[in-house]
Amino acid sequence: MYPVIEWKNNQVIMLDQRLLPLEEKMVVHRHYTEVAESIRRMVIRGAPAIGVAAAMGTALGVLNAGKDIHAKFPVIIETLAATRPTAVNLFWALERMERVYQAHKGNPAELADIMIREALAVDREDVEVNRRLGRLGAELLPDGARVLTHCNAGALATAGYGTALGVIRAAVEQGKHIQVVADETRPFLQGSRLTAWELQRDGIPVTLITDSTAGSMMRSGAIDAVIVGADRIARNGDVANKIGTYAVAVLANYHDIPFYVAAPMTTVDPRRLTGQEIPIEERDGDEVRTFRSERAADKTTRVFNPAFDVTPNQLVSAIITEKGVAKGDLSAALEGWLNE
Repeated sequence: MYPVIEWKNNQVIMLDQRLLPLEEKMVVHRHYTEVAESIRRMVIRGAPAIGVAAAMGTALGVLNAGKDIHAKFPVIIETLAATRPTAVNLFWALERMERVYQAHKGNPAELADIMIREALAVDREDVEVNRRLGRLGAELLPDGARVLTHCNAGALATAGYGTALGVIRAAVEQGKHIQVVADETRPFLQGSRLTAWELQRDGIPVTLITDSTAGSMMRSGAIDAVIVGADRIARNGDVANKIGTYAVAVLANYHDIPFYVAAPMTTVDPRRLTGQEIPIEERDGDEVRTFRSERAADKTTRVFNPAFDVTPNQLVSAIITEKGVAKGDLSAALEGWLNE
């Protein structure tokens, strides 16, 4: 459990994940636009954590809006919604906060307190959900399993505990001996900077590899399972996750290694029937041209830098949520849980 994001003294405080593992610095936000900028610039990242940040940013905006709240509220929502397009938890949280606002906007004296309580509920519920899906997913990992993960889907990507790493944590808490292999995850290096840092702090064995090493390790028999998080899951079980996830899924399928996805139901988008409908964020080319401010390619070099890719449901062995573990017909299971 790490101090990823918290509400304190009517401010939103975040751990600046861009600086890890070299520096642990907290960033204080006093205005909703600052929260929006931190989401955009990846001070905070990971779909569930972005959802919590959006909820807290909305509450902060309402708190500071004064008498003009009814005119300002749509701008608050629009500003936060415009930060990152792929992680559906962002939009889920904003819609939840907007429903609360609409239900209580006639009570201006208590509106801010009500919105703050709702944002804190989003934060608290995320940890509870991650613990539940972690326990369910842990049953899929045998004692002694060597597990590959891509990007960071741990406590840092959530309000706490984690999704993919939450499954690993739960398995360790059950007494299983799990070894993790972490892809470095270019170009933002969430695996090397964040996943390795988290697991080392928890005392869980982790080996860091370059992204291009995963296939070789699978071929040699050094990987027993793959588990990743998700930024958005379509109704049919297609999964949008950090760029490179699709390649890992193809490799796992070829080598007959189970490929698991762990995510809360808030990551399932009922409006997207398939992965082809999921918007994919493309980020600044300098994330590829440079490495920690040092130039790795000429500034005129053309770059294609999508932040995510989509893994088709045929390559997914199971989707782990707080509702249960979906195997086989993923769309049927997701449909049933969405309708509960």
